[in-house]
Amino acid sequence: MTANGFKEDLQFLLQGVSEFDIQGELVPSDILVHGSSAFPIGFTPDGQTFCAGALYGQGRVIVASHESYLGREPLSTFMVNAIHWLDQRRNGVIGIEHKLESVSCLLSKSGLQCRITELQKNLSVFVCTSYSDAQFEEIQDFVAAGGGLLIGGHAWWWACCNPGCNVMTSCPGNRILGRMGICLSDKTVEQGLYKAPQVSRYALEFLLQGVSEFDIECDAVASQILVQSPSAFSIGSTPDGKAFLAGGYYEQGRVIVASHESYLDHESLSTFMVNAVHWLDQRRNGVIGVLPELKSICSLLSKSGLQCRITELQEDLSVFVCTSYSDAQCEEIQDFVAAGGGLLIGGHAWWWAHCNPGCNVMTDCPGNRILGRMGICLSDKTVEQGLYKAPQVSRYALEFLLQGVSEFDIECDAVASQILVQSPSAFSIGSTPDGKAFLAGGYYGQGRVIVASHESYLGHESLSTFMVNAVHWLDQRRNGVIGVLPELKSICSLLSKSGLQCRITELQKDLSVFVCTSYSDAQCEEIQDFVAAGGGLLIGGHAWWWAHCNPGRNVKTDCPGNRILDKMGICLSDKTVKAGKYKAPEVNQDLLTSSGLYHFQDMLQRLSGHVLQNQKLGDYELQFLKKFGRDCISYLHMQAHDSDMYKSVVERLKDLVSAGFPQVSPERPVKSPMDCLLLLVGTELFRVCRFSNAPLLYKTVDAPNLPSVSNARVWISITTSDKEEWISTGLYLSPGMKTNITVPRTITGKGWQVQIGCQTDDLCDADELKRAQNVCERFRLEKESVEVCNLWGGLIYLIAPPRSSVQNVEVVVQRAVKAPYYKSGQTSVSDWVSQIRKAPAPWAELEFENLIMTMPSDVIRHLDHPDHVATLWNSIMRSVADLAAKPALFPRKERFVADVQILAGFMHSGYPIMMHTVSAPDLVNPYVSGKSDFWGPVHELGHNQQHSDWEFPPYTTECTCNLWSVYVHEVVLGVKKADAHGQMTPQRRQNRIKKYIEGGRNLKDWTVWTALETYMQLQEEFGWDAFKKVFAAYHDMTGVPQDNKGKMNLYAETFSKVVNRNLTPFFKAWGWPIQPSTEEQLCSLPEWRDHPLVQYG
Repeated sequence: MTANGFKEDLQFLLQGVSEFDIQGELVPSDILVHGSSAFPIGFTPDGQTFCAGALYGQGRVIVASHESYLGREPLSTFMVNAIHWLDQRRNGVIGIEHKLESVSCLLSKSGLQCRITELQKNLSVFVCTSYSDAQFEEIQDFVAAGGGLLIGGHAWWWACCNPGCNVMTSCPGNRILGRMGICLSDKTVEQGLYKAPQVSRYALEFLLQGVSEFDIECDAVASQILVQSPSAFSIGSTPDGKAFLAGGYYEQGRVIVASHESYLDHESLSTFMVNAVHWLDQRRNGVIGVLPELKSICSLLSKSGLQCRITELQEDLSVFVCTSYSDAQCEEIQDFVAAGGGLLIGGHAWWWAHCNPGCNVMTDCPGNRILGRMGICLSDKTVEQGLYKAPQVSRYALEFLLQGVSEFDIECDAVASQILVQSPSAFSIGSTPDGKAFLAGGYYGQGRVIVASHESYLGHESLSTFMVNAVHWLDQRRNGVIGVLPELKSICSLLSKSGLQCRITELQKDLSVFVCTSYSDAQCEEIQDFVAAGGGLLIGGHAWWWAHCNPGRNVKTDCPGNRILDKMGICLSDKTVKAGKYKAPEVNQDLLTSSGLYHFQDMLQRLSGHVLQNQKLGDYELQFLKKFGRDCISYLHMQAHDSDMYKSVVERLKDLVSAGFPQVSPERPVKSPMDCLLLLVGTELFRVCRFSNAPLLYKTVDAPNLPSVSNARVWISITTSDKEEWISTGLYLSPGMKTNITVPRTITGKGWQVQIGCQTDDLCDADELKRAQNVCERFRLEKESVEVCNLWGGLIYLIAPPRSSVQNVEVVVQRAVKAPYYKSGQTSVSDWVSQIRKAPAPWAELEFENLIMTMPSDVIRHLDHPDHVATLWNSIMRSVADLAAKPALFPRKERFVADVQILAGFMHSGYPIMMHTVSAPDLVNPYVSGKSDFWGPVHELGHNQQHSDWEFPPYTTECTCNLWSVYVHEVVLGVKKADAHGQMTPQRRQNRIKKYIEGGRNLKDWTVWTALETYMQLQEEFGWDAFKKVFAAYHDMTGVPQDNKGKMNLYAETFSKVVNRNLTPFFKAWGWPIQPSTEEQLCSLPEWRDHPLVQYG
């Protein structure tokens, strides 16, 4: 362990110490701190140590690397602290070696009882030099039995005088100190003035657990606090540095000052005040005395299990709570604190100054007469009320946890969940570059928790340094027993190597740390109580598989791990994290700032300040805007409306979005990252709040008031294959409009859903938006009547689950807008022309034999012959099936959907195939050579026909789909391939082949149009029927290789057998990796010797 593991010891030793002055001619040795119970105290910027401490047996030791430091006046504060720490509250006799009489003089000034003497058993502390080992065993035994040793001296001169001797084992001082984990080296330390470690940060880590902000938005007018000594520190302050909360050390005790007494029992500051009393209570569970006029604070503290008593100051108290308005017991209070008591004091000085003009507020004000000696003063200046951010204590924890950790290696088969950090008490530790956390930590009550989002990480060898750090951090220097669940016994070996005391056991109260998985909540409350009482929890597990096995259930509230962790501000999500090696956050130990750290609550507070108070966004906020948006969506999806924390976040997001929800349309695109975020979060907030008593009402751009129909009836007959299918209703729901959909009981609870909208592309990664990121939404049909609503409106669909069949099912839509909807075989052309195409909805649909098209209604308002369009597309779709060697009727109709903005490209495949609205007219107009684009739509249909067995990514991904484009043009449209696309002219084809040959026939260059040449040469030699037979052969093929090399050899073999020719020379000429075994298998077939590439040699 490093010095961070001894933070309480350092807090004590460094009270009032801001620097170590070792300037002068004296030359100290560098100290080597090598024991697990030893720690550096004073050191240079490059890590050379001149003062160190250690625990040994029941005792303690402090080492100064030059004996003169022991009596050096500039070091007197530290040396007095050191003696008190070594004495362990015994108030015993300090024995001082006769050579060090000057030390006796320095210590006696502080009231310490000193005696010039040799080592004696009745001493509490012994002070000596390191130059004699005559009594080294006696000294070691003295310390081991509980004594304190203050020892000074160097070793570099001894090493100079004893060349060839081992300074570590033979030097007298090291014979004493070696067993204690400390050695004086033969290296020297440069004299200088060196900064002491900041102990205030250790106090702040404790005090600010669970505190992200200080809410002093009240009528109370507080004074500004002045922090005037190295033993004192600011806790809460305004952005311009005016402190309203401060703390400090005074001799053996501690103090917390609030600059208005009302803060002491302010409900919004209760977490901090409880922490403060625990920090002040060094006796652990002592009595808290509270002045009668502050009795309301008793209720607040008692709720946290603290033992309070209404009383004046008494010696048996552990902490005293009072105001700063009386100095009648000034000296008694100071003595109480000096002896180890804790003081929580509240009050201001500005009114006293106002009433006492001409008096010195610093020296005469009653509160300052008490506090002045403690390095804290209440000033006559006031502090503006407000909501102020607290320092981030997670940085202190990270400094400890990340010692020796430069990266997190989670390259393994384990699939981890993403962790959501959702409270001020929790923080991310390990995350991907885009902020997906897989390790997190937090404070809960008096305890701590570390979460790994897969249980295998707990015993992962590559994470062992971090896990050992984590257990030490959770243990809080108790050196207690680590309890490990039986199923995680492998972690015991990892931890035991580091000297940790492990036990295979269930949860027990006497454990210091408990290690378990997140898969059972049988002891949920017991685990929470264990941590709240000060225990440490190391827990591992994911939630994505639970979510997969429990569709429809709330992963935040129902998943076993989250039932344990939710109160601690951490949640395992159903999203996964990609395996890999990820850099650990960098923590700057001087400034305690860190790079690459992300915190959900912190971002929410910063963004609220930006939107509501015009605070400027920095690089930190801009870096994580998209991550924060995704986290908001995941968080809101949980819909944990019974959680106070959830409700609080929702209210803050409401304030944020209501103040700045942007308008968006193709004419008014959203471009700023902040507006993109507000658009995303606002959409999801609407979903969360739309059916509540106080729904959010946003104005969407120019949403017209369209005429609606009531109780519209839709009849459904369908049999689905092994995929879900959308069923069009011909109805539209306006933006923000609510309606009820009624279905028969025969389909409820069976996976059927309602979908509003068909533009399914998620645009969360887009930098510019012409529409909101997510405009579609689904609702489960779990009961016969379901209320639905979508902020952005959309066409209404029924979603039929896979392998379902219904006939003549009636669906009633309470209120909706009619949409232009043509269905082949059901809609007459006359009805279409006279009525249906005039329907008011902004989106229209045309449904044919194998295809459904969705496009803006304006595109079809003047379409007179939808039957002609149907004939054309029925032919196209049958030809698509024909080339693929599949039945003419598709098991599920393909869909084209037009949108103002899509995820990628000009179009992209999928269900549905997405395209830009500008492409829609080409779908419904006759083909005109040179003007119409049928290549693109059929290209996407071809993508949907591709099969991994005969695909060789990335080479053929954008190639083989074009086989369908060529085929449809030649067979259906009667267009030669040379005229079907600009890239298919003979000259361009020839140029591509030559360039590929001249480039060395390298497969990395065999892509898209170049790769298509290979297939075109096969088609021109053997015809389209060869391809149909090849595709048919693959339908029933098993044992297909998974690598490109294997698949390419199988394709060459299959095509050769279909055409009864040995095609291996042809494929080899194209640079395919044809294996000898394939050539041997096909050697009996006649070779294709005159293939087109022969001319190139």
